Amino acid sequence: MALILSLTVLFSCKKDDNDAPSGSHKVVFKAIGSSGVGISTAVYTDGTGKNESFTSLTGSTWTSAEYTIPASAMVVSFGANGVGPEASSTLVSEIWVDGVKKAEGKSTGTVLSSSATYSFK
Repeated sequence: MALILSLTVLFSCKKDDNDAPSGSHKVVFKAIGSSGVGISTAVYTDGTGKNESFTSLTGSTWTSAEYTIPASAMVVSFGANGVGPEASSTLVSEIWVDGVKKAEGKSTGTVLSSSATYSFK
């Protein structure tokens, strides 16, 4: 829950830019847990004020739909939470932009919270 609040507050402000770039990016978010990890929530924020939360997730992997993020967005952030069966359990959050992995964050332990941020600029 703290991750969701932090991402929302951190990236909910939109920078006012008169010569915003045109176009867009195709973005996919992935959460990948090691064996036995249960992913419970995921959230993304695109820097233009749009964010989306996914709750009551199950399984050790989760992949979002493909999002079209406007080129005016300065940054995208993604985070996931879960629980692991042992201290060496891992949860990785990935951000894929236009088919290329651009950012990754990793958490280790039994209580897992990983996040990644990618700046388009």
